[in-house]
Amino acid sequence: MLKALILEDEPNGLENLKNLIAQNTPNVKVVSEAGTIKEGLKILSDVDNQPDIVFLDINLPDGLVFKLLDKLSEIRFEIIFVTAYEKFAKKACNYASIGYVTKPIDPDELVAAVGRVRKVDQDNSKERYEIFKDQYFNPNPFNKISIPSSDKIHLVDIKDIMFLKGEDNLTQFSLNDGRKIWCSKTLGTYENFEEFNFFRIHKNCIVNLNYIEEYVRGEGYVVMADKAKLEVSRRNKPILMRRLK
Repeated sequence: MLKALILEDEPNGLENLKNLIAQNTPNVKVVSEAGTIKEGLKILSDVDNQPDIVFLDINLPDGLVFKLLDKLSEIRFEIIFVTAYEKFAKKACNYASIGYVTKPIDPDELVAAVGRVRKVDQDNSKERYEIFKDQYFNPNPFNKISIPSSDKIHLVDIKDIMFLKGEDNLTQFSLNDGRKIWCSKTLGTYENFEEFNFFRIHKNCIVNLNYIEEYVRGEGYVVMADKAKLEVSRRNKPILMRRLK
């Protein structure tokens, strides 16, 4: 059983979330509630008794919830943000492998967010939170991404990613040190990589342009630094040529 704290200042929102948790996630028990940063900090400062999951509203009466998280010396719990749709919040959560559900809450989205919680991942919760915060407040420059695989979450420098390939609902990351990491997210999750010198050469492949060694025009593929040959779609060939020039 996973123990949960809900930090939500709206009584109706609090009761709604509690009911949805009870109805849809039988492995989660809400053990504490708070409505302000001060109340939440009092509960979470007890490192030995931190919950497994904390559902957090970003905007609270006494400030943004980051004021609370920044004061904790350790974060030994999984974070799931519960907030109205915010473009940067959703994007930042994806890059940091932090859960989120948007208001009004979709039960399926709640179940999916809780289903990704694994206690083993809590060892790097603090570092993943820092990735989230950096991306939330600085939506363009960032250095790291967290990649969830079947058994752990990998923290990787963006510059070390050579290319990503999608297969069904999974994405394979190929790194410059030879590692291959299978990620439990779709390739579409990482479309925004194109802002950082990546390019989608095919519907199921995104490459880091810095690692392209050759583009073979007649054959329609690129050769990467690890000698992998990756097909370029006909539609994307002229765009790639412009990017390479």
